[in-house]
Amino acid sequence: MPPHRLDTPNFFAGPFVDRRADAREAGDALQRAGQEPGTRYLLSMGGQHLLQAVTADIAFLDAAHPLVRQAQPQQQVLLGWYEGAWCVLLDFAPDTALELPPDTRLTELRPLAPDLPAAAAALLAYARALALWRLRNRFCGSCGAAMHPTRAGHALVCEGPGHHEVFPRIDPAIIVLVTDGERALLGRQAAWPPGRYSTLAGFVEPGESLEDAVVREVREETGVEIAGLSYHSSQPWPFPACLMLGFQAVAGRETRIRLDGELEDARWFSRDDLTSGRILMPPPHAIAHRLISAWLTE
Repeated sequence: MPPHRLDTPNFFAGPFVDRRADAREAGDALQRAGQEPGTRYLLSMGGQHLLQAVTADIAFLDAAHPLVRQAQPQQQVLLGWYEGAWCVLLDFAPDTALELPPDTRLTELRPLAPDLPAAAAALLAYARALALWRLRNRFCGSCGAAMHPTRAGHALVCEGPGHHEVFPRIDPAIIVLVTDGERALLGRQAAWPPGRYSTLAGFVEPGESLEDAVVREVREETGVEIAGLSYHSSQPWPFPACLMLGFQAVAGRETRIRLDGELEDARWFSRDDLTSGRILMPPPHAIAHRLISAWLTE
């Protein structure tokens, strides 16, 4: 398989946001951004974002909007430079009473993702991951004291005597397309729509390399052994904080499938099987779809 091209990023990824991490170090970074002409604000509440009611796109607010004035400094996160201007996240708690602008709605990202422009999807994935991380780290894991944001919202510091500092975390997960030359190994979960099959995936465990995780997950879920593998590409998956690390792998001599109960089914599919329309493929915005498509056109 040819190397992954940097100019064709996976969905939720891509060079759409210049994060300008150095700007976060200034104590007045958010104040400076608010004084810049054209600065835009993205409103989030828990896992929901403020979007336009009719079109699938972000409903940005400007600095003069009442909701921006309502937000406290600790509720703001400097996301970076987006489409020619600073972009700031307004991170409201889920129970906040807000009067939304006309023709807007608070919406979850996941069901809407296929309809979003690529740039907007990448920005929302970034914002969602930060908002959920902040929501789940309101108190220190070491002493229980309250946490307060620093570095323009990208770090949290404990108010206790230890002043523990924490940064956003991601959960690495491998996703792999296993082939034996002419067939691809796909599985399905019981909760998926009828007929859907996809690549195998699972979380990386502590003390485990990515390569070890690929071998283990494939063996655990299907009983198939891996003879070799190579990295393909990655995709941020903010549900809530995963990083999907995509691989292609070649099966060993033993290709007989033995299910362990985690998957409802797993099968070997030919290219003709996958292009016949009888199999429901993963959605186009998922890295699993890209791994399969790359093999089909190899």
